[in-house]
Amino acid sequence: MTAAFGVYIHVPFCSRRCDYCAFATWTDRHHLQGVYLDAVRTEIERAVADGMPAATSVFVGGGTPSLVDAQALGAVLDAVPVAPGAEVTVECNPENVDERLLGIYGDHGVDRVSFGVQSMVPSVLAALGRVHDPAAVERAVRAARTAGLRTFNLDLIYGGAGERLEDWRCTLERALALDPPHVSAYALTIEAGTPLAADPTRHPDDDDLADKYELADELLGGAGLDNYEISNWARSGHECRHNLLYWRQGDYRGFGCAAHSHRSGRRWWNVRTPDRYVELVAAGEPTEAAREDLDGAVRRREGLELALRTRDGVPADAFDAALLESGDLDGLVDVDAGRVRLTRHGRLLANEVALRLR
Repeated sequence: MTAAFGVYIHVPFCSRRCDYCAFATWTDRHHLQGVYLDAVRTEIERAVADGMPAATSVFVGGGTPSLVDAQALGAVLDAVPVAPGAEVTVECNPENVDERLLGIYGDHGVDRVSFGVQSMVPSVLAALGRVHDPAAVERAVRAARTAGLRTFNLDLIYGGAGERLEDWRCTLERALALDPPHVSAYALTIEAGTPLAADPTRHPDDDDLADKYELADELLGGAGLDNYEISNWARSGHECRHNLLYWRQGDYRGFGCAAHSHRSGRRWWNVRTPDRYVELVAAGEPTEAAREDLDGAVRRREGLELALRTRDGVPADAFDAALLESGDLDGLVDVDAGRVRLTRHGRLLANEVALRLR
């Protein structure tokens, strides 16, 4: 059986920056798209020559990967050695995909796309700084099915300014009407340096976020989508294998500016800007900006915190037995067959529960 190994490819170009986004993305570097993708392909080819294993999952994120030339992105994907049956995902914005683009992706091994939907309510989309409308989402899903892709994800965000619980219910119901095999639903978070962070009047309320999470779990679970990680629901067999690799502390290699890598407790990441990244690759120099080595105790702790977020939970001995017997975690965790798993309410307080890991 092939050992799990992931490849992440970062595409840093966007048509506009959303108010909540702190990722390494740029709206004014589109002239670099061609040389940037050439540089990524070159970096991958060098890693392969150095013995990089075949990938069991590949994830193209950003930014907006669907903005760049599909054939050029396909050439990058072709440079990645993949294991049989590998999962290959590309993030897409609903407004700039069609059957032709997704068909090209499929020709280059892509079997999964993740659509940045965020909301199905126009006023909420506007408040989030998104430019598509719900009809674009419906067209994108039809295109994915027509292109014959194996699966797809709808990426949602709740807690935007002015979003009522009724709006969030509408988003969930309209998303479910598209019969998605996978849904990700994330609470809006405040990232330093973003326009959202600078405007406290638009910051989400914790109680409101909790109500919306519980509604999401109720509706998504009722539609046959199983919660397999705090913010992710899927039908059996449609879980995102690439994200599972992250949550299991697997090894992966990141390509492109700001991309992160991990191998056996060592993490490193590339220079942040596309300009500098292209220069370094062209000069044949390392693209690494910094790294860190995790000692055994830190790695164990991180592994437990990640596993606690998933439906598999953690071994019961990850908690003090007296704590589990005391009732302090009642309602937050279930203990069964030697495993501890978060309840729905526990997922809302996952960070607090994780502090009790030993």
